[in-house]
Amino acid sequence: MKRSRVTLADVATMARVDRAVVSRVINKDPTLNIRQETRERVLTAIDRLGYRPNVAARSLRTARAHMFGLFIPDFANPVYAEIIKGAESEAASQGYVLVTGSAVGAGLGEYMDRIGQGRIDGLLLAGAGDEAGLVEHLDRAAIPWIMLNNRSRSVERYVILDDERAAALAVEHLVRLGHRRIAHLAGPAAADTAGRRSAGYSAAMREARLPEGPIVAAGYTPAGGAAAMARLLDGPERPTAVFVANVASAIGAMEGARSAGFEIPRDVSIVAVHDLELASYLFPALTTVRMPLAELGRRGVTLLAGLKPDDKVAEVLAGPIELIQRRSTAPPPG
Repeated sequence: MKRSRVTLADVATMARVDRAVVSRVINKDPTLNIRQETRERVLTAIDRLGYRPNVAARSLRTARAHMFGLFIPDFANPVYAEIIKGAESEAASQGYVLVTGSAVGAGLGEYMDRIGQGRIDGLLLAGAGDEAGLVEHLDRAAIPWIMLNNRSRSVERYVILDDERAAALAVEHLVRLGHRRIAHLAGPAAADTAGRRSAGYSAAMREARLPEGPIVAAGYTPAGGAAAMARLLDGPERPTAVFVANVASAIGAMEGARSAGFEIPRDVSIVAVHDLELASYLFPALTTVRMPLAELGRRGVTLLAGLKPDDKVAEVLAGPIELIQRRSTAPPPG
């Protein structure tokens, strides 16, 4: 009978090496001394056979869980789906299982209690706030951890994207179209990403020698974006364009503009940070700034795999940031 599961022995046979060599390659043993050609044969065999380590068996042998945790604010925000996709892919390639949880209905402490601190080898915090006692709680867990696209005021352990550059690209696009009254629909005041995107907006407006327009904070949700857009358009100095800090709130902002009787982009142009497939299917299709979200997840796992509990990490991810122009932006009216 054909076996349904590829084993370590299968990989060793195809690569023409001992099983112990395969195991040490998979576990990235720094003391393993083999030729690069041999290492490539092992990796090729793993790829061709689709080998995945037996996590339960490895845990018994090594007293490690071979699991990473990923904690996000909300599964409803589609931005985190891309981060999870990248993190899960990289975790699998390194022989780890990714266990994901969210802050909806539970805090970080409850999440840690549910999965068991002894059952994960490291933790990624994607967009989690710098809540009281966060660092102390994680240090007590005695496991490596990294913040993704968020920074703590008390410790350097993060990987972030260049949000200021993303905001500047959005504003520069609106300026090139001829807009001079550009407002900013910002993120939550407590969010580190929101602060960096607002800083990018302000810097780009100074560079263009334009006065800043109204700035209204909103949650990274469609409902928050709709309410904030209504306030922006109801002011005495109505903007001709709005830079939105997040694609989810931009979806709501578009509906808020339509509900107030404004046509996009004839009356107001809208551009947002983060590009998702659904942005192409909105009406009109939404202009966005594409960020390397999946790469952020992958990089977080790569760093976490080699991190010790007391190590510091402070990295701005070098990755492509690109403006995707669609139909929600156009020259200002008149």
